[in-house]
Amino acid sequence: MREELIALFDRELVESQEALGATIIGQFRDARAPDRFVWLRGFSDMESRGRALREFYGGPVWKRHRETANATMLDSDDVLLLRPSRPGSGFRLEGVVRAPIGAPSHTGNLVFATIYSYEPAVVKAEIVEHFERSVIPSSERSGNRIIAYFQTESAPNNFPALPVREGENVFVCFSTAPMREVDPPVAPSAIATLELEPTARSLVRG
Repeated sequence: MREELIALFDRELVESQEALGATIIGQFRDARAPDRFVWLRGFSDMESRGRALREFYGGPVWKRHRETANATMLDSDDVLLLRPSRPGSGFRLEGVVRAPIGAPSHTGNLVFATIYSYEPAVVKAEIVEHFERSVIPSSERSGNRIIAYFQTESAPNNFPALPVREGENVFVCFSTAPMREVDPPVAPSAIATLELEPTARSLVRG
């Protein structure tokens, strides 16, 4: 039922969340898992996150569509709470215009989300510096363009009704490449790499 969820999401659940202070950054089909829908939602800070989530999930739009949406889902708890690793390492969305409802899906580039795990004792700054010094140049030489990178947000989840993966320390890199022309950037420490196809209304399109 992934296609039913995507149609509902892109039609009803984008502008309704953004009106409350969220940014719906990206919606994707997982190219390797036909039953997985991946999406990215951003907030200016944790306070606005808590407020926007309370208003949305307690509001009329979700109340009207939640039964239909939930009927398409087997599991909705695989959620990472992240923040940009550095100022400017988030997605650059200035000037990006969202496609209208009913627009055809994108067929150009894939977006790769590579998730790395690290021990709590590791200094986060060292991870970021290594990534910028070594991984970015290597990935870009192979045809992958790095578009954003994040790490675990250590603040407590301020909307417990929406569970997040806890007790993990991750670094997540997003990159893009022409569809099926190159391999995703994988390092020995990567615990997962998602190969994502943007939906029609995704702001992140590769």
